[in-house]
Amino acid sequence: MARKHSRHDRSFEAPDDSDETEAPPPPPCWLCGRPTGQTVVWHHPVPKSRGGRDVVPMHPICQQTLIANFTNSELQRYGLDVEGLLLNPAVRKFVDWVANKDPDFTAPITKKKR
Repeated sequence: MARKHSRHDRSFEAPDDSDETEAPPPPPCWLCGRPTGQTVVWHHPVPKSRGGRDVVPMHPICQQTLIANFTNSELQRYGLDVEGLLLNPAVRKFVDWVANKDPDFTAPITKKKR
């Protein structure tokens, strides 16, 4: 099959990028509601091991907080109910603390209590 344009053909010009449309705004984090930054984690609210298929955008630090505070069984019970997760005092305290931070903010999170 023949090429439409030769690599050396000067009559073909690259499309003009001056009419670029503005990039869509980043999706908000499912847990804290802040806009996501450069790194977006697509989290399964119901763990895949428990039959979860839906994914939601989250900050890495928000996902780490959920994993540190809930077991897979508890996450399965809550499902997509963010309000139920926010009733946990540790999660509520975290969300209130991170509310004014930069979207790409990261910090060490405590390990899961066993």
